[in-house]
Amino acid sequence: MDKAEAKYKIESLKKQIEQHNYNYYVLSQPTVDDFTYDQALKELTNLEQQYPEYFDPHSPTQRVGNDSASEFKQLPHKYPMLSLGNTYSEGELRDFDTRTKKLLNEDFEYVCELKYDGASISLTYVNGKLSHAVTRGDGVSGDDVTNNVKTIKSIPLTLRGSYFPSEFEIRGEIIMPHDSFSKLNAEREEIGEMPFANPRNAASGTLKQQNSSVVAKRNLDCYLYYMLGKDLPCDLHYDNLTKAKEWRFKISPFIQKSKTIEGLLEYIEFWTNERHNLPYDIDGIVIKINSLRQQEELGFTAKTPRWAIAYKFKAEQAATKLISIDYQVGRTGAITPVANLAPVQLAGTVVKRASLHNADQINLIDIRIGDTVLVEKGGEIIPKVVGVDLSNRPLNSSPVEYISVCPECGTSLERKEGEAKHYCPNELGCPPQIKGKIEHFISRKAMNIDGLGEETIDLLFKENLIKNIADLYQLKKEQLVPLERLGQKSADRIIQSIEESKKIPFAKVLFALGIRYVGETVAKKLANSLKSIDKISQSSIEELTNVDEIGDKIAESVILHFKNETNRQIIDNLKLAGIQFEITDENNSLSEKLKGLSIIISGVFTNHSREEIKTLIELHGGKNVSSISSKTNYLLAGENMGPGKLEKAKKLEIPIISEDFFLKMLK
Repeated sequence: MDKAEAKYKIESLKKQIEQHNYNYYVLSQPTVDDFTYDQALKELTNLEQQYPEYFDPHSPTQRVGNDSASEFKQLPHKYPMLSLGNTYSEGELRDFDTRTKKLLNEDFEYVCELKYDGASISLTYVNGKLSHAVTRGDGVSGDDVTNNVKTIKSIPLTLRGSYFPSEFEIRGEIIMPHDSFSKLNAEREEIGEMPFANPRNAASGTLKQQNSSVVAKRNLDCYLYYMLGKDLPCDLHYDNLTKAKEWRFKISPFIQKSKTIEGLLEYIEFWTNERHNLPYDIDGIVIKINSLRQQEELGFTAKTPRWAIAYKFKAEQAATKLISIDYQVGRTGAITPVANLAPVQLAGTVVKRASLHNADQINLIDIRIGDTVLVEKGGEIIPKVVGVDLSNRPLNSSPVEYISVCPECGTSLERKEGEAKHYCPNELGCPPQIKGKIEHFISRKAMNIDGLGEETIDLLFKENLIKNIADLYQLKKEQLVPLERLGQKSADRIIQSIEESKKIPFAKVLFALGIRYVGETVAKKLANSLKSIDKISQSSIEELTNVDEIGDKIAESVILHFKNETNRQIIDNLKLAGIQFEITDENNSLSEKLKGLSIIISGVFTNHSREEIKTLIELHGGKNVSSISSKTNYLLAGENMGPGKLEKAKKLEIPIISEDFFLKMLK
């Protein structure tokens, strides 16, 4: 392929992939399967690497993010990003309507919109391309989160259509849909981290991540709702949003115009109930004057625009009695206090239990047995106790004494500095932890052993047929057939599925072991970098933290796991059973051009992310190192590299090479 053909192919693939993104993330009407999409993206990535002169920072390949950490710089807002005035009552809305009529003294029209519960964002486009993305901040300036926003596939990097202004700003809300929120919290709990309280906090926290590659994995979404700038296509706000939809922006399909306050109130009444059926959270309705001329005439107060107001839904709360508190033990030993409540109706469901999270939360609320407590659904999803009705507190009540020993095995609980939860350290002798580890091991994302559920694991444990994960591979069909709820067919399926699990690749096996803080992503990183369980188990803190995204906390947990004699014996038994404990495919190597070379990288690179460069070093036989020593062969330097590394490299007379020079070495 010559350069002209490559350029044409790159442009063609970019258009195809952006169209697929628009169909899937904006229209929710995908036209190709995941495999076809992935193949097209892979082809484009390869071509951009082969022909770096055609690299485009707005290419869809940049949506995967970059793993380099960067502090956010502050950017000023061209137009102040003010908050809206809030109201919770019909009376105040009617007052707003009356006030607007007096100030304008002419006919006007309202636009009613959903008020998304997420993180506000301002996007600036120059000549049809995303220039920068800035958070609300203090309304005058905010954080430049452009690299993070580029990973959100519903936000166009390059506009389609015609007649858009040469420069304009469009504002919206970055949200985390319910499905993404549930998945993220499950992953956080899996590695022992506190779950986010609600999708809004999760969206805001994700947007402030230092590594855009992390943002890319969390499936954020964005709805746009207001356009600013000179030479806008229309004088009407509603028509501008309609035009923005043609340019590929994701605009809500539920925007509605109304000429009367009654129409506005009908819209609010409808969404007060219907909001529970949305796949994301809204916390109210925004009402705006449609005409931009009239908006300008109404102007602003010191803090809010006079031409808009937000009607906020009251948080759905219910008062009920706290009957007791249970303490649940997770597979990692984490203790979670759970409130047992008198059944109460809340947001369409009956709530009987609510999480109290940890000891600090109990002390903060000062919750006591017998209290009348206020329960909310955090983010409309998770029931939580948010307060106590002190006027109904029993006279003889006393503060809750948080348990000091495990409710299942009696072991004294521990609480590490900086962690919110208490833990039972008896991981090899505490029944819920043992069963939890086995349930995790057989799960679909791990060893994917079919036919074994929570109840069956409990039954096998009670019958002393299994005491750890390795015992699964000693099970015999004749042991299973007589058990309650099983039989010939079920036993056959279990034994066959256990046998099939021996083919599961090493990365999933490592995840299945249930090492604390080693979730799916971390397990892949460790497996792909260190190749075998033996190498991982024998690695030092420094060797482990040299692996991308592995910090001291994870490294210490891995070392602690393999120091335990019982854990080592389980690994040996799994090896004897034929489980995959290494990556044996040597065909991943591209060349030995960097064989014997130790390379350290620092800074931000133009053509590749840090992770991609580390992978290239390994694929060509080199070794990534995290600290400079006399044995280091090269310092591969990008923009904004650490001054300390640069100074040390010069002192040790280590050659400093650029990204371009590095890529030439590989050719």
